[in-house]
Amino acid sequence: MEKIQSLEEFYRAKQLTMPTDIGKEVGHFNVFDAEEFLGHHGKPLPYSRKDFYKVALVSGRNRYFFADKTIDVEEHALMFANPQVPYQCEPLSEEQSGRFCIFTDAFFHNFNATRLTEFPLFRPGGQPVVFLPASQVPAVKELFDKMLTEIRSDYQYKYDLLRNYTMELIHMGMKLQPIDVSPAHSNAATRISSLFSDLLERQFPIESPMQQVNLRTAIDFASQLSVHVNHLNKALKDATGKSTSELIAERLVQEAKALLKHTDWNVSEIGYCLGFQEPAHFNNFFKKKTQLTPRTFRAA
Repeated sequence: MEKIQSLEEFYRAKQLTMPTDIGKEVGHFNVFDAEEFLGHHGKPLPYSRKDFYKVALVSGRNRYFFADKTIDVEEHALMFANPQVPYQCEPLSEEQSGRFCIFTDAFFHNFNATRLTEFPLFRPGGQPVVFLPASQVPAVKELFDKMLTEIRSDYQYKYDLLRNYTMELIHMGMKLQPIDVSPAHSNAATRISSLFSDLLERQFPIESPMQQVNLRTAIDFASQLSVHVNHLNKALKDATGKSTSELIAERLVQEAKALLKHTDWNVSEIGYCLGFQEPAHFNNFFKKKTQLTPRTFRAA
């Protein structure tokens, strides 16, 4: 199975300074001018899943290998990558340029009514690459330039602006005619993964200290989906590269971070909402996943 590249591994591979907010904030966002660390000569990227989303302006001849299709870019394109689909980029010309932003699902959680995976450009089996006509390239560059300026600012609400700019890129991509590639046929693993995700997400967001997550284990979800727990785990591994327990834990941590940052509920109440009967169990779980106690995270 192909390796999943984490945010930390991405920064190390690019020899970039590791942001101090990784693991300490509800979500992560960053934006780059590719030429700043790649130069004009592109290098092949390994075939892998990434543990984050990516929107890239690609300028230059490139070949993208996705799980179910190969796409050639001759001039300019927008590329949309999601954590479910592995991909590789092979530069076909020496002159390469572009800009890109990366972000986690949690960066948009509670800020956007539509889940990222509901947008066709991020949907497994969707169209991940959109050709850009020459007339559209300046507008896309301008959006990325705004991002590059804003990320360096000390404006209190800069991340709200960055979400808006990212959504504008997504909508720009969806409005353009996608390239003509054969549609992917949804397989059993993808269908089960989609059903699992829908079932998991129905439990969130937590809006009251009296609300409690009911489905917390692989057995709980397998029972609801009427499949054997081993079959569910294999399907999710095939579709996402992660086990059932890993996906559940990630979503619980994401919700815990949101509640710690955006409510005044005490730690025991938050732990109860997430299905932990004992505060110590929630503390141990959160610290194991984030290397911080809930109180330390809240105070950061």
